[in-house]
Amino acid sequence: MLEKFGRYPLTFGPTPIEKLDRLSKHLGGKVEIYAKREDCNSGLAFGGNKLRKLEYIIPDAIASNADTLVTIGGVRSNHTRMVAAVAAKIGMKCLLVQESWVPHEDAVYDRVGNILLSRTMGAEVRLVDRGFDIGIRRSWEQALDKALPDTGRGLSSQIWGAWVRWVRGGGAQEKQLGFGFDYIVVCTVTGSTHAGMLVGFAKDGRQRNVLGIDASATPAQTKAQVLAIAQHTAELVDLGIELVEDDVVLLEEYAYPHYGIPSPETKDAIRLCARLEGMITDPVYEGKSM
Repeated sequence: MLEKFGRYPLTFGPTPIEKLDRLSKHLGGKVEIYAKREDCNSGLAFGGNKLRKLEYIIPDAIASNADTLVTIGGVRSNHTRMVAAVAAKIGMKCLLVQESWVPHEDAVYDRVGNILLSRTMGAEVRLVDRGFDIGIRRSWEQALDKALPDTGRGLSSQIWGAWVRWVRGGGAQEKQLGFGFDYIVVCTVTGSTHAGMLVGFAKDGRQRNVLGIDASATPAQTKAQVLAIAQHTAELVDLGIELVEDDVVLLEEYAYPHYGIPSPETKDAIRLCARLEGMITDPVYEGKSM
């Protein structure tokens, strides 16, 4: 489905699917839970699913003779960390706009974690005091305007990456396992991951088996954006199936109290997964899914 699109390999290959035996038994043993280990997908800056779409953006950056990757995220964004890593890997400059999406009282919040890693990898970081929103941000557009004359040609990395390849690779792994998954659970905020998976699983009629766990706390906007991205992606890859609003399954009850802030139940889930499986999930995304 993606053969016509250029890809710059950044990942090791299909990530392992791990059966979570102890967690499954703890939850009563009536379901079998597996994890697709995207944290093991690359040697770049601790990996993570944000790398997937960059594989399809980088060919355009190279072909256009761009010298700078410009993107946006929260102060401790996983996405911006991975853009910084890719820029370092391919020898480009990197400009990161980091907005104040998550309320915090920690005095060193903007100096540790992902933002420290991004700075270590040579990215220029611009802190912007603006709240969370999943739409196109004015601060990012302003950064592009400034970057173009200052650094030559710039290429935005804020475009929707396709997760279709990930799904098709997972389908081959399902055949090796000897079964297909009944449900696929994924955290949903800006929507590109959920949308790409929806398109991939639509090929065999399982698009409504993709359960999006809202972590945006703006579910109406998120659901609309997932559908728009999925429909656009379906057109690009010649899916041949019309995707409609009911294809986007979004569970809204886990996002509280705020984007980026874990609820007590999210913290409990993170601890449970860590203590039963030694698997670490984060408080912004997959902790809420867990």
